[in-house]
Amino acid sequence: MTNCFENVIAWQKARQFILHVYKVTKRFPDDEKFGLTSQFRRAAVSIAGNIAEGYKRMGKDDKLRFYNYAQGSLEECRCYIILGYDLSYIDQNESDMLMQEIEETSKFLNSYSSAIINRKKWED
Repeated sequence: MTNCFENVIAWQKARQFILHVYKVTKRFPDDEKFGLTSQFRRAAVSIAGNIAEGYKRMGKDDKLRFYNYAQGSLEECRCYIILGYDLSYIDQNESDMLMQEIEETSKFLNSYSSAIINRKKWED
């Protein structure tokens, strides 16, 4: 395991995704400032925030609950990418890149969660 949440690869991937989302949503129309732009950014930030919060939780179930919340926020972002593409706010290339980042983050988060599930520390 790691000694701080910044070393968790899933958190690192989530951080990169957040930066990409902010870059992309900067180009969204002004009338989306309090709509899709805000929702998309909050969901992206929630991914990394829940990974960080779950990292410090003591019990296995508590940790996994926060990692599950992060997975939910990943799926929420997937929805916003699709909507952004449908509304022509995001082009195909950008959409593909964002979707790839979601897949990578999800894969690492699943691996990290599996390691926690299988960790001996909680077994008695």
